Amino acid sequence: MSQASSAPVDLRSDTFTTPDAAMRRVMAEAEVGDDVWGEDPSVHRLEEEMARRLGKESAVFVPSGTMGNLSALAAQTVPGDEVIVDSQSHMVLNEAGGAGAVAGVMLHTIEAPGGVPSPQQVTAALREANIHHPVSRLLWLENTHGNRAATAASVEAMGAAASAAHAGGIRVHCDGARLFNAAIALEVDAASLVQGCDTVSVCLSKGLGAPVGSVVSGDAGCIDGVRLWRKRLGGGMRQAGILAAAGSYALQHNVQRLADDHANAAMLAAELRATPGVTVVAVPVPTNMVMFDTPMPGVEATRAAAMHGVLLSPVGQFRLRCVTHKDVDTAAVRRAAGALSALFGGMVAAAR
Repeated sequence: MSQASSAPVDLRSDTFTTPDAAMRRVMAEAEVGDDVWGEDPSVHRLEEEMARRLGKESAVFVPSGTMGNLSALAAQTVPGDEVIVDSQSHMVLNEAGGAGAVAGVMLHTIEAPGGVPSPQQVTAALREANIHHPVSRLLWLENTHGNRAATAASVEAMGAAASAAHAGGIRVHCDGARLFNAAIALEVDAASLVQGCDTVSVCLSKGLGAPVGSVVSGDAGCIDGVRLWRKRLGGGMRQAGILAAAGSYALQHNVQRLADDHANAAMLAAELRATPGVTVVAVPVPTNMVMFDTPMPGVEATRAAAMHGVLLSPVGQFRLRCVTHKDVDTAAVRRAAGALSALFGGMVAAAR
């Protein structure tokens, strides 16, 4: 979709994607039923398709990624258990403390700069059986890892961490909100990335462009538990096929085009790397996020960028984030790159 030159270039997040005309037609014509009663055929088709693509036995459609993660967590733990998780994971930083407030579990945070902990880190984090300790119950992985510059963790790294967890007697969940970005970037099948994961959640409403929803996949018994928690959290939907049809369309039409977003992110990063005073955090850019540091505080820099026609997000004291997506084409990203380079490069020149 082309963005008019007079409109701001919106790079705040790929959650700002909107359904295109073809997706809206599919939604309007969707066959529906009551999903809480298990009678929505469009929801069934989406769940079956996602489970098939990820090599899992079953799946459940949920309203949001946060609900999907929380439902998967609660279905695999009991209050007082411990979850091993990277300190910068979305669940730790961006899901409103649901793990403790709702599921009643503790988070054992470790540092995984590469996005996925090593097998040695997993083994070291496992609790020994002791009445003084919480029970280690679940390893939490994330791929791509949004707060680690959208790093795409390899099949080998994911498999090694999962194997260490299973050897220690615990289950594995993958927050795969942008799992298909990782698969496209690494040129592998998405199922291979989560082969060792017992459950995995995938968002449809980010780069895939659907308006609402995520899908949690895993073994049938666990997914029954996730479905129970979906209902318990108020996520039971009725004629949800209107939304599920958009998700199915996204899986059929918008997975391979994620490569375009990655190419646009790489182009933006190259322009920013050549700008004095700007430091791009991850080079090469792993997927569709460009994180960079500037001499200007993040909130102030965000306001300045908006005045120059570019919307982006502050993610640290001096750190900004741009996210490329289907609703911002190459010409718009190129325009944003030029505007940001002129803004920050001009600031450095003026300070000399």
